Amino acid sequence: MNIMDFNVKKLAADAGTFLSRAVQFTEEKLGQAEKTELDAHLENLLSKAECTKIWTEKIMKQTEVLLQPNPNARIEEFVYEKLDRKAPSRINNPELLGQYMIDAGTEFGPGTAYGNALIKCGETQKRIGTADRELIQTSALNFLTPLRNFIEGDYKTIAKERKLLQNKRLDLDAAKTRLKKAKAAETRASSEQELRITQSEFDRQAEITRLLLEGISSTHAHHLRCLNDFVEAQMTYYAQCYQYMLDLQKQLGRCFPSNYCNNNQTSVAPVPSASSNVIGSSALTSTSGLVITSPSNLIDLKECGGSRKARVLYDYDAANSSELSLLADEVITVFSVVGMDSDWLMGERGNQKGRVPITYLELLN
Repeated sequence: MNIMDFNVKKLAADAGTFLSRAVQFTEEKLGQAEKTELDAHLENLLSKAECTKIWTEKIMKQTEVLLQPNPNARIEEFVYEKLDRKAPSRINNPELLGQYMIDAGTEFGPGTAYGNALIKCGETQKRIGTADRELIQTSALNFLTPLRNFIEGDYKTIAKERKLLQNKRLDLDAAKTRLKKAKAAETRASSEQELRITQSEFDRQAEITRLLLEGISSTHAHHLRCLNDFVEAQMTYYAQCYQYMLDLQKQLGRCFPSNYCNNNQTSVAPVPSASSNVIGSSALTSTSGLVITSPSNLIDLKECGGSRKARVLYDYDAANSSELSLLADEVITVFSVVGMDSDWLMGERGNQKGRVPITYLELLN
């Protein structure tokens, strides 16, 4: 027998097996043939594996969206990965925003209040961009890669063996059907022999599939460790961002107070000039959550209980009768009153008195 004859016979046998399986599958769907059911334990394992695969894919894809919201960038990274090439490094959104802020601050002048603030904010945004890049790299290595390895490796093996088990089951049921239809003794003996063989192959394949499926529990344990790594990476990232913003907040807070809230009323103070005599609040939390540290001159004023002259930096319209309206550049007398909110002082102009916001004042020596 030459190789060509062998290949022809093999193709014919494969075609016969395929046809037999197709007939058996069709008759089962039509209710014309019996179907061997898998044992409950194996069915549960198959269901658990399928559930693991579905949710792993969803978690993996959504994590990719979280780490890289730009779909075009994700497609580019996917193509480079399939080509087994490293994707070119690209500037991320926080880094780009930071660079714009730095360029704008430089253009406006680092010596100006706004320009200086923009540069400080830009530098912080670039630090956040670096932290963002580190989060993506760490998460991809410690979380996404293990999930992808399961989908593209372990589960593909499980799916392959599961399909083989399905084919062995169809062969077994087809052999049972042929045995039922066999009438002649010789044909019956041949069918019984075929049934024993197909039963043995089915049992062996069921055991192989079961062993693979029982590994899903180990997969869950491994993914749990990876999930913990992902949480730690996020924790590090958010802690870094919080610290960066806290540092920025302190830098801006010394010279650029934000909004202040008093007696459930919000008054927006203009940004004062960078001066050591500008009055700030002590341990004050603004409506935006900004904490400002007060200068020593305000502390001295409150402790001594005396009065000081102060120059008004900006016009201020009193919100109610308890406040004093102010005009820019006028000089008034200010003093502290026990129990008054730390955002305010009592101002006096002639016979007029009222509360005044401290961010509108500059103490005079």
